[in-house]
Amino acid sequence: MAPHRVAVIAFDRISAFHLSVPCVVFGEACPAELAVELTVCASETGPLRTNSGFSVAIDHGLEVLETAHTIIAPSWRDPQERPPEILLEALVTAHRRGAQMVGLCLGAYVLAEAGLLDGRRATTHWGWAQDFARRYPTVMVDADVIYIDDGSILTSAGTAAGIDCCLHLLRRQFGAEIANRVARRLVVPPHRQGGQAQFIEHPLPATVRDGRLAELLDWVRANLAVPHSLDSLAQKSLMSRRTFTRHFRNLTGTTVGEWLLGERLALCQNLLETTGQSIDSISVLAGFGSPVLLRHHFRKAFGVSPTAWRGSFQGNQTIACGSISTR
Repeated sequence: MAPHRVAVIAFDRISAFHLSVPCVVFGEACPAELAVELTVCASETGPLRTNSGFSVAIDHGLEVLETAHTIIAPSWRDPQERPPEILLEALVTAHRRGAQMVGLCLGAYVLAEAGLLDGRRATTHWGWAQDFARRYPTVMVDADVIYIDDGSILTSAGTAAGIDCCLHLLRRQFGAEIANRVARRLVVPPHRQGGQAQFIEHPLPATVRDGRLAELLDWVRANLAVPHSLDSLAQKSLMSRRTFTRHFRNLTGTTVGEWLLGERLALCQNLLETTGQSIDSISVLAGFGSPVLLRHHFRKAFGVSPTAWRGSFQGNQTIACGSISTR
């Protein structure tokens, strides 16, 4: 199998965290059988300083972009500073030949300066969204999502949203099972629904009782086809309704009904992407009971029908975390 070449663009005064995100997802956490070749490159020579007080040695220049299948700008040091022309020209050339372009956090500024986001939807860190919209009026900025998949170009919100975006790209390129394996290794949710202000779905249990509750939730995930309710789960956990509700919210950050819906929708996504199961069968397996109810909740959460979601991984659609719109 020919390697899939991923190029990550580093620069002086880069955030160590932002640089590490694509390097971890497509590097050390990526299954070896995928034959992904990860290379960090830069337009600048010599050791590059990070904003964490140490420097990194980069062995490759922008010639790496000439053959990369996926090119990631993990951030940018200063939104007010135009990136080097040699970098912008290399990005335009790579995009024209069909490379997948990714701008994480302030990396969206790099793609925008290259003109690659003109007429497209994009997102960036919420704190810079207004500035971004003012600077690039031809870009349709959506600051309410974690990431946007606009076919050949992906952009993400700030900081940890880069992980979500990279996992989504991994899932689109190699399938849900691979992305889920990487997410488990990183101890993060394989897919987070909602906007930039959301919290991680499954915090670590803080008490013995919460540990027992976490085991219960694992059991529910494995038995979503079975009807569940607040009362039935409280009874199974040997807690009163009031105590169970308090511990459940402390552990998950949400209500039983919202959590169950999210888990059922996540299972539907997985089944739609990885199996040929009919919508009727998936509605039963996920616990919706009827395809009508599944379609209602799926469209409300993601903006499209389950059938359109299944087809979105083969077709050209604009995908935002929480919504999809056809280009």
